[in-house]
Amino acid sequence: MEEKVLVIDDDPQFLEMTETWLKDAGYQALTARDGVEGLQRVYAHRPDLVLLDIQMPRMNGWDVCRRLREMCDIPIIVVSVDSQKTDVLRGFALGVDDYVTKPFHFPELMVRVEALLRRYAFSRDRGSRKNFHNEDIDINWASHEVWVCGKKVRLSATEFKLLDCLVDNRGWVLTHEQLLRKVWGPNYFGDKGYVKLYIRYLRKKIELDPDNPKWLLTERGVGYMFKA
Repeated sequence: MEEKVLVIDDDPQFLEMTETWLKDAGYQALTARDGVEGLQRVYAHRPDLVLLDIQMPRMNGWDVCRRLREMCDIPIIVVSVDSQKTDVLRGFALGVDDYVTKPFHFPELMVRVEALLRRYAFSRDRGSRKNFHNEDIDINWASHEVWVCGKKVRLSATEFKLLDCLVDNRGWVLTHEQLLRKVWGPNYFGDKGYVKLYIRYLRKKIELDPDNPKWLLTERGVGYMFKA
């Protein structure tokens, strides 16, 4: 079955070009011209991934992202002309999985779409594993649900994949390069900023005291480890 990608953008030319590239890459492409229509299409068609613009009429991309994260962990790639670092950080803080600034090369966007869908599918396929439990954290691999001290927390697809990787290798230090390769894919090799940023977000969600982490530990100059 073709994977469905929903493109939410108010630029008709961009929608047409992106739809063509997605179809040529083997995906089923869905489009929406504003945030409200985009959410309606999410409810109706349950896409596998969303490409999301920020500056749109009726409902902007930030509000769409918040609504999506309230109901699901669908992978989200922001595609926007807003290229300020504060915009990128805001996107990751809201739970997006990738951020691409316009203008860009469509082949690169297709690679990012494929990599994110592959990571998400891999995480779902491992759902038959025995659920994880320690004194603070419970993880249901099949449903992608995480609880900290009995309270459910919501993770983005990338945050969950990072947690999956760290827990699966608990007790071992994983380097920045290993985490980039396992979680983000080869196209992100050498960009340690992604790892540091998501480690920070993950600590805020799973640690009782993010500034003094109990489980997600730093090995200075090397990488990170989930305490066994």
